[in-house]
Amino acid sequence: MSLMEFCPPQHQTLFTQRWEDWCAAVGAEQVAAVEALLDDGNSLALSRGLSRGLVRTFVGSDFFVQQCSRHPEWLAGFVGQEDCGLSAPELAEIESEEQLEKVLRNLRNRVNAEAVWRDFAGQWDIPAACGRLTELAEVCIQCALDWHRGKMVERHGEPRNRDGDIQPMVVLGMGKLGARELNLSSDIDLIFAYPEPGQSDGEKPLENQAWFQRLGQRLIKSLDAVTADGFVFRVDMRLRPYGDSGPLVSHYAALEDYYQTQGREWERYAMIKARPVAMSGEGAADAAEELMELLRPFTYRRYIDFSVIDALREMKTLIQRQVRARGLIDNIKLGRGGIREVEFIAQAFQLIRGGREPDLRVRNILKVLPLLELGGHLPEGAAQELRDAYLLLRRVEHGLQAEKDQQTQTLPPEPERREQLAFALGYDQWSELESELVAARAHIEREFDEVIAPPEESGEITSSDNWDMLWASCERDEERDNWLEQLHEAGFQPAAKALEALANLHGDRIVAALPAAGRQRLDQTMPLLLAAASEVSEPLLALERVLPLLRSILRRSAYLVLINENPPVLAQLLRLCSASPWIADLLARHPILLDEMLDQRRLLQPSTAQDIADDLRQHMLRVDPEDLEAQMEALRHFKQGQSLRIAAQEVTGALPLMKVSDSLTWLAEAILQQALTLAWQQVTEKHGMPEGASAEDMRFTIVAYGKLGGLELGHGSDLDIVFVHDAETHQYTDGERSIDNLSFYTRLAQRLIHILQTRTLSGPLYEVDTRLRPSGNSGLLVTSLAAFEKYQRESAWTWEHQALVRTRPVAGSERLGLAFESLRKQLLCAARDEQKLREEVVEMRNKMRAHLDKSNDRQFDLKHGSGGIVDIEFMVQYASLAWAQRAPSIVRYTDNIRILESLTEAGLMPAHQAAHLIDAYKAYRSEGHRLALQQRPGVVSGDQFEAERKTVETTWQQMLG
Repeated sequence: MSLMEFCPPQHQTLFTQRWEDWCAAVGAEQVAAVEALLDDGNSLALSRGLSRGLVRTFVGSDFFVQQCSRHPEWLAGFVGQEDCGLSAPELAEIESEEQLEKVLRNLRNRVNAEAVWRDFAGQWDIPAACGRLTELAEVCIQCALDWHRGKMVERHGEPRNRDGDIQPMVVLGMGKLGARELNLSSDIDLIFAYPEPGQSDGEKPLENQAWFQRLGQRLIKSLDAVTADGFVFRVDMRLRPYGDSGPLVSHYAALEDYYQTQGREWERYAMIKARPVAMSGEGAADAAEELMELLRPFTYRRYIDFSVIDALREMKTLIQRQVRARGLIDNIKLGRGGIREVEFIAQAFQLIRGGREPDLRVRNILKVLPLLELGGHLPEGAAQELRDAYLLLRRVEHGLQAEKDQQTQTLPPEPERREQLAFALGYDQWSELESELVAARAHIEREFDEVIAPPEESGEITSSDNWDMLWASCERDEERDNWLEQLHEAGFQPAAKALEALANLHGDRIVAALPAAGRQRLDQTMPLLLAAASEVSEPLLALERVLPLLRSILRRSAYLVLINENPPVLAQLLRLCSASPWIADLLARHPILLDEMLDQRRLLQPSTAQDIADDLRQHMLRVDPEDLEAQMEALRHFKQGQSLRIAAQEVTGALPLMKVSDSLTWLAEAILQQALTLAWQQVTEKHGMPEGASAEDMRFTIVAYGKLGGLELGHGSDLDIVFVHDAETHQYTDGERSIDNLSFYTRLAQRLIHILQTRTLSGPLYEVDTRLRPSGNSGLLVTSLAAFEKYQRESAWTWEHQALVRTRPVAGSERLGLAFESLRKQLLCAARDEQKLREEVVEMRNKMRAHLDKSNDRQFDLKHGSGGIVDIEFMVQYASLAWAQRAPSIVRYTDNIRILESLTEAGLMPAHQAAHLIDAYKAYRSEGHRLALQQRPGVVSGDQFEAERKTVETTWQQMLG
């Protein structure tokens, strides 16, 4: 009998090729054995049936042909026996992990190949094939579990609880494995559990959690790892508590606590099919029963559970939206009228009714359907229609997966592949199978639409729906291509990075641990966030920068409500975070600042120095004056809020560069004055006041140097300050705990620094640098005005006189501040040897450049590079020191730009030269501010600012040679 008579012409080429490949691989003896079985003269019908089955299987499954080619004796076994059986490997004969993996993979490939043969040959129906594949999974899991447990016990001893009882491990099978419905290329969804914490009793003991985690990891590797022999099963652990971010194994008390406090409706839905599929250790059977009893109240309520209807309705709506959005016409699992819809019909009724109707608490869908009809939950005849439709879809699913041993449920688009599939399943042509599929899916679709139907359903799929669906299923591998396309089209590029960020958040343990209300708010926020992010210039950047903020407010979900109910806040938030990681980081560390964004007008309205000082006074009036900690926190909150406003005004263009520095400087001055007032109150309460001092005139002033002195403060700048007093140092304060005046002002300065620098929950106010005081770190923290003058006239280095150019009083005694300004002017206007000054300035500049300049052939250091900011500052300082004797007006101001303008007004520098330096200085500082907001170093490409650098270098040569 020729096999060709059972093969239609359109498949003969493929069959011939695969048959010849098999014959060449196994040798003449095996070919003869199979042919003899096919030509059995005792039963012509049997012979014809076997021949027809062999041809269908070879046409329908390349996987089958490959496996039978690798194992020559398999095909004869399949043809000659009604059932090759399934027996567990002998663990005692397995000496290594590699051997275990090989044995399990060979067993898996043999059983899968037999399931393909029995199905295509018409010897097994789908329940029989699924039952055998489920049995295979149970055997493989149990074998791997037992083998690895034995090795763990040898190394670490038996895990025991605190009473010394050995602790078993129970493996829960979820989904199709739990329901005994496993198909050819299914993943297996598992949850690992053990009863109680404790420690193992070996020479190298482990805590039970670590012991069972290692056991679980080794079990997964033995099943999931891809070797030369393939894999056994892909293992999915995402259904465990907290998903991927949760512990791999949980003890019973932790499971119970999670499901009672954190469990969500979809987890109840999934738990319907859960059952122990493997267990190991003394008392394992009792432990498995105990675990199921523990989970039952979570899965099934003791009443008809109408509370779950809204959650099920959301699940159903999500399914429908996915189908509409993605056009899953050819997907027999996820598409309209597909396998998933049959499962939903059954499990929805089980979840609602299973608490009062224990008969419905069965896992296998084919057993549930008739019970639902019997109980009046399905119309008469519907159960049989659904059963038949479901079995057809599952058989087609088997046929699809049998071809390449791949997890797919999508009908092939190629006509020849469709014809091969139909032939393997016993149809003469594709049109016959297609007709049955259309009818079956129509039955399912009709029943699905009747299950907990929402009051109204829109047929239109909206942009919001798409983002809802993406967020809800961003972790699912089968949805990945669709979501990548959606993200790419919305401007999230690279889309894979955006999807990974979303999946990481979705699966994060902190998200899984949210209470129901918090999770609902997050689920409302994310689609809004994605839609808003798609409107900014760099959606991925905005998303990545705003997610840390989102994580920081998850447990304070009132902020999620603020975002959800205020679309302008969300839009502005994304714009600001996209423009500046500095802003994003500030908001993530201090989410309370989101309140600042409620008033968009105020957020972007620049303030004057007086506005900031007045706002701070009003802010501090709301704080208990006796509570220093609260006052320190209030100062920090105010600073953070103002800093956010200034940064927002900068990135939106509401505030130009020079005004940004002004605003940041005014903010620092207001906070210094307020902090000094607090410090004064504390120190005077304890020690009294120096003679002649008062809260209005403390006889103490804070002198600003550097950027603060020059009104050029940037985001995150330190404060360079020096403390000056003019009290008699040998006199004492008038309090009960009197101290000398120098000690008083030293303690005042120390208390002020404490208020500014202490890292409270909100961080420090400012980092303070006092090293510019006379004699630096070796000098007194506070100096008298007379001592300051003496040091500057007799001991100060030229670079200290340079620093004096940018000094000014910023807080404290106004009288003393005026006296300091007068002294500063005298010191700067002193006569100097210009040649010596020039040499010392150049020498100091060269030292700084050697130690600090990060420029090279490819990059330019904005601050320290040749022709950069410091060169301009040094020229300004040189000019001030060299020429102030002739024109005192040039040292009236402390900022570089107004000094340069003063040099022009005094006729000491050509207007065009000063203008070029001012333009270069503004350009450098503007870029420096931009980089600071991007949290990047002040270094740019070497080909930037070439004209500016040339101008500065030329002027340097002219002034300083």
